[in-house]
Amino acid sequence: MDRTIAREALRLLEAHRAFVRATVVRAVGSVPGKIGATMIVREDGTTLGTVGGAALEERVKELAAQALRDHRGDLHHFDLAKWRTGGLPSLCGGAVDVAVEFVAARPNLLLWGGGHVAHALSKLLPNLEYDYSVADDRPDWVGLDRFAGAERREVVSPAGLWERFDPATFTHLYLLGYDAGKDLEALASSLDRFPNYIGLISSASKRAHMFAALRERGYDPAQLARIHAPVGVQIGAENPAEIAVSIVAEVIRSIHPVPRTSRDRARNREKERVRPSNT
Repeated sequence: MDRTIAREALRLLEAHRAFVRATVVRAVGSVPGKIGATMIVREDGTTLGTVGGAALEERVKELAAQALRDHRGDLHHFDLAKWRTGGLPSLCGGAVDVAVEFVAARPNLLLWGGGHVAHALSKLLPNLEYDYSVADDRPDWVGLDRFAGAERREVVSPAGLWERFDPATFTHLYLLGYDAGKDLEALASSLDRFPNYIGLISSASKRAHMFAALRERGYDPAQLARIHAPVGVQIGAENPAEIAVSIVAEVIRSIHPVPRTSRDRARNREKERVRPSNT
């Protein structure tokens, strides 16, 4: 791989940005992009590198945009001969296979609340190479002794959360606080400013009361639908360590979505009706 491509891929990973890497993996006959030719397509549609230019490259860009939407890539075959059925408008005459690889944004979690669940999470995230920061308004709960691996440890009020942190740098926000009123303030400010995944640790009662309060503040159903509550994949987790495992599973599922059959969807709808709470 070209060093410029490798450096950009690393930069995007460190910046927690998703991208697509398109690579020519097979070439037959006369083609402009040889095996190994690579192009990076960023979330904003800008590119670096080339897989051969012309109509081939434009088609690969379209497939890259689709991969970014679906969080899933694929292997694609192209005939560079306009006289063949399905061929691109090209006179090269050869054919290529291009691997369109979706590279998920490397997770960067912001944990509001440095309590027991957050502490348990801090033991799991480094092994996955997931970055995290922690914020709390209690100094004793965000110290180096509790979160040695955190990128940042900040003592901040819930209302000041996004004054201290840049929301664009995080892929996930988990509200794991000790006070429902403060969780509500952090949640309200996050719905307006944080664009990505929001998880709220909650019982059914806490969720109902907080959603009602948010509706009174003018938040609409589409905004409330962004909130994942209770947090985690439902595996019957009860103690902080088990809840932390369920949250990590939720993060993995959010960046690598698994296709579901109609039967799976029906089964999951049934599970939602009897979904247990975090408390």
